[in-house]
Amino acid sequence: MKFKCQQNQLSSAISMVSKAVSSKTTLPILSGIFFEASNNQLKVIGNDLNLSIETSIEATIIETGSVVIPARLFSELIRKLPNEEITFNIGENYVVEILCGESSYKIVGLPGHEYPELPVIDQDSSFLIDKELFANMIRQTSFAISQDESRPILTGALLEIENGRFNMVAIDGFRMAIKKAIIKTDLSKKAVVPGRTLNEINKLLSQSDSKGDLRISFDDKQVLFSTGDLKVYSRLLAGEFINYHQILPSEYKSMALTETDSFLTAIDRSFLMARENKNVAIKLEVKDDFIKITSNSEMGSSIEKVHIKLEGHDLEIGFNPKYLIDALKIIDSESIKLEFVNNVSPCIIRPADNDNYIYLVLPCRISK
Repeated sequence: MKFKCQQNQLSSAISMVSKAVSSKTTLPILSGIFFEASNNQLKVIGNDLNLSIETSIEATIIETGSVVIPARLFSELIRKLPNEEITFNIGENYVVEILCGESSYKIVGLPGHEYPELPVIDQDSSFLIDKELFANMIRQTSFAISQDESRPILTGALLEIENGRFNMVAIDGFRMAIKKAIIKTDLSKKAVVPGRTLNEINKLLSQSDSKGDLRISFDDKQVLFSTGDLKVYSRLLAGEFINYHQILPSEYKSMALTETDSFLTAIDRSFLMARENKNVAIKLEVKDDFIKITSNSEMGSSIEKVHIKLEGHDLEIGFNPKYLIDALKIIDSESIKLEFVNNVSPCIIRPADNDNYIYLVLPCRISK
């Protein structure tokens, strides 16, 4: 096996796939990166059996073949080489000779044929979605994915497709984020994708050209995200996701309309005082034309007032301010609606100008 490629292209490809290389594994071959040289392209893969990332770069292929090279050492070396053409010779016992300018290195590799094969997913069960739209869906929901491994199904987000409607739903037991989109597909499918996968997809999309479509393909156990020269495979989470429709209140008794930025900055300042207290909570008094936001701690207290338009009853309710800030930071609309039933039921936050985003947050006890 012998090929030549540019340092900057190879370094970029290694950076992409390294996110899926296992740092703790009983299979030594999974701590390496797979390379396959053929058809004037170099295929590069990282795989930890749960998440796999594949990309390819242009290369001058002198002799075809495949090899697995230890990821940590190899990625550091390539990153530190000058931006020049690099020549690779893979000889007996899979020893990789690396030539760049006046420098030469040898790294002991592993046979490529022993590397796990990537799953084959039928692309008939797939749909296209704008990359920017999908990245935004992740941005507006992923923060509400649970980190609690005792409820594995909630460590992912539900992707739900039916009648051309595509919903992404994340729940962590304290809040729920729902982002909705319209797509062109006849596919009907529900799948729970690990939060780690979605976060990596979001990073990869931000590094690449954000224009164009992303293809998402499913089978019962795997999902494939593909665009251009990038493919990301992931196992789906097994189990039944929470019926989120049952959690959403069917009506509200009070609705406050307010400016997103004003409410966010007031909550953010109140958080400064609230976080000094073990009971990280702030109180919202919704009355007449204002929401009065108060927080207390041993260090002091704060009062903020935000103008609102109120429909319905006055009420007092407590929240963890972080859960409010997380949602307010990612809502793109200038105004929001806050919908309340009472002071012990969830609050719904949604953009005032569309129904494409819903955020539900549970109240918390306010210390006297």
